[in-house]
This record gives sequence, C-alpha cells and structure tokens, in this order.
Amino acid sequence: MKNNQIDTLSANLEKAFLENALKDSQANHDASHDIHHARRVKQNAIAIATREGQGNHTLLVAAAYLHDLVNVPKNAPNRRDASKLSADAAHPILVDLKFSKTDIAAIQHCIEAHSFSANIEPNSLEACILQDADRLESLGALGIARTFYIAAKLDSELFDGADPFAKQRALDDKRFAVDHFKTKLLTLASTMKTDAGKAIAAERTDTMRSFLAALADEIGTTQSW
Repeated sequence: MKNNQIDTLSANLEKAFLENALKDSQANHDASHDIHHARRVKQNAIAIATREGQGNHTLLVAAAYLHDLVNVPKNAPNRRDASKLSADAAHPILVDLKFSKTDIAAIQHCIEAHSFSANIEPNSLEACILQDADRLESLGALGIARTFYIAAKLDSELFDGADPFAKQRALDDKRFAVDHFKTKLLTLASTMKTDAGKAIAAERTDTMRSFLAALADEIGTTQSW
C-alpha cells in the first residue's frame, strides 16, 4: 500500500473514531449540537484555514468533532463550563488516538476557547479558526433556523407581537427569539478573529438582516436594527 493510501486510511479511521466518540456522548438529542453540527464546524474550519493559507488541519478536525463533547443546555447555570468539560472529556479520546501531549494541549485549548459564554481568548491560530468556524453556525440561513429551534426548546416566544423590535421595551432574548438577533447574533461578525471568518460572517449577517426586514414587512412594522 502506498504512503498516500495509508494516510487516507488513517485519516478515515480517525474520523470514524471521533464521530463515534461524539455520538456516544450524546445521551439527549439536540439538533443544534449533534454530529451534523460537528461536521459543519469541521467544514467551516477547513474552509477558513484553506482561505487563510495556514492552520493545522489535523488539530482542527479533532477539535471540531470534540468541541461539544459535553453539551450543557443554554439555560443551565453552568453553561459557561461546557467547553472546559468538553476539553477534559476529549483528553482520553485524543490519548487513544496517539496524539502527542503538545497536540492534545493545543486541541484542548481550541475546545475551551471556542465557546462564546466561556469568554476565553484564543491564543493560537487553530483556536481562532475553530472559534470562528463555530460562530458561523449562528449566522446566515442556518443561524436563523437554529435560533428558532433553540427558542422552541427553551419554550420562548417568536417575538413580542406588540413591539417586535423592542422600540419601547428592554430586549429580552430569553423570552423572545427575535430579540436574540439584536442581543448577540448581529454582533458576531465583529468578534471574528480571522479575515476569512470575517468575510463569511459579513455575508451571513446580511442574510439575517434581509430576513428581519422581510419579517418586519410581513407583520406590518419597521425594523429598527
């Protein structure tokens, strides 16, 4: 067997191992953090690294698959601990895959720093890429779908029928899904760490602004943000 065939086989076995590890950890189904989410984050990460022309793809693939290994609900009091718990849970999996201690530490940092709620500053290119890749999931058409999916799980309302765009009230994204666009989603593009991430995020933010404008028109009001 040629070296490139061996490399391909090794990569496929590693991918299968990582996917199975993630699936085994998911006792409660959450479509916003399932295996398909992990695959999309991996795809985003590789796309960003390719456009940036740098970044260790092997580390990014491992971090993408394992970044939500421990999924803490968004309304749980320990939500900010989820990325640290996932990084800890990833350690034995990475050891089994024969990653070096240096690479394991690098992957664990990527996992810890990806989380918005953890508020950990990424200190490596791969950590910046993974953070951007995960945040892209909250933007664009997919971000809109995820917003309302999560709102349903949290038993939130779609929007305030009397004041949809919070012109005369305080924003409350725990109660109204549309408020979440203003409190967080429309600001994510400004938090991107890579040039590629910023460019993709800007495009997806425009998609969300178009949706909000269409929503305002359909319900007979004006969009204020």
